[in-house]
Amino acid sequence: MSIFAPNKVYLRRILLHYFIQKKSAAEAHRILVQTYGDNALLDTTCRDWFRRFKNNDFELEDKERSGAPKKFEDKELEQLLDEDPSQTLSELRKILQVDESTVSKRLKGLGMIQKQGHWVPYELKPRDVKRRFGTCELLLQRQKRKGFLQLMRLSRALKEKWPLYAQRHDKVILLQDNARPHVAKPVKTYLETLKWEVLPHPLYSPDIAPSDFHLFRSMAHGLADRRFHSYEEAQKWIDSWIASKDMSFFLRGIHVLPERWEKVVSSDGQYFK
Repeated sequence: MSIFAPNKVYLRRILLHYFIQKKSAAEAHRILVQTYGDNALLDTTCRDWFRRFKNNDFELEDKERSGAPKKFEDKELEQLLDEDPSQTLSELRKILQVDESTVSKRLKGLGMIQKQGHWVPYELKPRDVKRRFGTCELLLQRQKRKGFLQLMRLSRALKEKWPLYAQRHDKVILLQDNARPHVAKPVKTYLETLKWEVLPHPLYSPDIAPSDFHLFRSMAHGLADRRFHSYEEAQKWIDSWIASKDMSFFLRGIHVLPERWEKVVSSDGQYFK
């Protein structure tokens, strides 16, 4: 499945089109949200571009900046983290067009720290603690009711019984985080057509996501001090690394899930050590 994700210059062209049609910035923003959902530009960004257009500034590409460092709003950074909390300081710096120290200071100001490669709040809000506790308690009850985790059926069905896969969609159980692309309406709709069961996953919880606390953590050791010169080279290394692991490696990450859910419940929803 391919989901179109427009870049910022593409969206700016659309804004210019609506400006020429004499629509307001608010109208243009509303249409962008209806059409592109979470990929739409912020309302404040739309207003800023309409101000530029009114001043006869129709340059849609980012300009080279000099002199005083660029300033950005915390909500810009927060939106980027909502879209993908695993972004690095370097990636955030490039998007916001500031230096890494500026991004680092603002992350500290927002109370964000890195945990399992994700930016999460140093101190969870009461509602987030409640969600973590409730979700893990629910998953533990599900496990006791239905037996041990059936997530392993995914790899079994795909690897050992591929010809019958089309008839086994109901056997797949998916656990994914709450990054915006994963919970977007088109993705949810597609998963419903597959009839996969999607397990609930609370926000800011990489510590109970096997891909984060097990898979990527192990992969990070192999990536230490390694440099790639192309996307293809990186992809080839990752494919080779995954192929080098036997089934027991992936099952280990799944088998410890109930233990980690127990720790969240025992910690009353807080992060555990």
